[in-house]
Amino acid sequence: MRLRAFLGVLLAALPAMAMGGVAMPDSAAGRVFAAWLDAFNSGERARLEAFARAHAPGRNADDYLGWRGDTGAYELLEIFGGDQRNVFFRVKARSTGAEEVGRLQVSAASLVTVAELGTWRVPPGVQVDAVRLDAKSRARVVDSVADAFDSTYVYPDVGKQMAAAVRGKEAGGAYRDAIFGQDLARRLADDLREISHDKHVDVQFSFFARPAEPPAAQSERESRRLVAVNCGFAKAEHLKPNIGYLKFDVFGDPKVCAPTAAAAMTLLSDAEALILDLRQNAGGAPGMSEFIATYLFDQRTHLDDMYNRVEDTITESWTLPYVPGRKFLDKPVYVLVSSRTFSAAEALSYELKHLKRATLVGETTLGGAHPTDTRRLDDHFSARVPFARSINPITRTNWEGVGVEPDVKVPAAEALDTALKLATEAIRKDGK
Repeated sequence: MRLRAFLGVLLAALPAMAMGGVAMPDSAAGRVFAAWLDAFNSGERARLEAFARAHAPGRNADDYLGWRGDTGAYELLEIFGGDQRNVFFRVKARSTGAEEVGRLQVSAASLVTVAELGTWRVPPGVQVDAVRLDAKSRARVVDSVADAFDSTYVYPDVGKQMAAAVRGKEAGGAYRDAIFGQDLARRLADDLREISHDKHVDVQFSFFARPAEPPAAQSERESRRLVAVNCGFAKAEHLKPNIGYLKFDVFGDPKVCAPTAAAAMTLLSDAEALILDLRQNAGGAPGMSEFIATYLFDQRTHLDDMYNRVEDTITESWTLPYVPGRKFLDKPVYVLVSSRTFSAAEALSYELKHLKRATLVGETTLGGAHPTDTRRLDDHFSARVPFARSINPITRTNWEGVGVEPDVKVPAAEALDTALKLATEAIRKDGK
């Protein structure tokens, strides 16, 4: 405590300084930020350890050194907002040239201790804004969020409860201390999830303005993003003794990603067993679930039904009439899952489990069975609203809130080795 008090006095005595030609704020947060950036850019373990001891208890130098290795240090471009406890900044990673915005916040109890420090990628050269809120602008955002969930949320009664709750909190002054846009978005999201227990629910804040964009432009931007990451397909390889292993971390739109998925499935079609690794897959386009599943069934198979609250319709999901390449039929399939597996990745896991087409290995998944629509509220705020729910044709329910239970429970880190053992045993058994 004495060390922190001394450091607080010392930091307060330091004059405002400039780094890279950018003036540092003459505030508690500004001085801690300057100390962090100086230590971070040095890349020296001793200096990062000293910073962590003084300002970030519980954080070790390895955390910062890994971050430093990914960025090659930062060039400070601007400070674009803040107050005594906060600094909002924009930097450029020296190794990649990528621009990021960041926030450093110090604790109210100890103005020398970091409460939050993080960065987020932004397009180069965009105008950024922390969006400082007044009573009128805060009330407008809350009302827009309430309207979105009241009119669209998959369960109408819960949507009304959510809307009433956040409006009531705003009227009672609960959000008065949410001074910046990011803070209000986080508080609203937390309050909405507390009522709905729906992990898909979110209120999102953007540091740069996102003007209304036509669907065609959104689709083109998403297509470019998917192509840049190989549609999320990270590995497709044969493991001994002739086991196909496919790791993919996102479900891309088949309109863009079908060729990549088809190539991967065809490559592995001559294996004697198949492992699908979804441990780091947080979902994406439901159509990819149908596309992948089609490779595993010979006959047309009913996978799922989807109830849409907005349209008041139920849409059936079946395997597709045709997929290119060769299918993987009458051979064992294992799906690796973890506590991070979410949404569409859970859908495929749940479907294959209850159709008895695959053995799930790993941890219980995160538990999100409600497709979402992201509604733009203004240039900086948007709401992710679940508007539909899955109804499995076998169980007549879904995995919302409870996750998908694996058939073989093991820690996620052990799931691949366990599945390899199971697959090897199955191959040997079939070979007898």
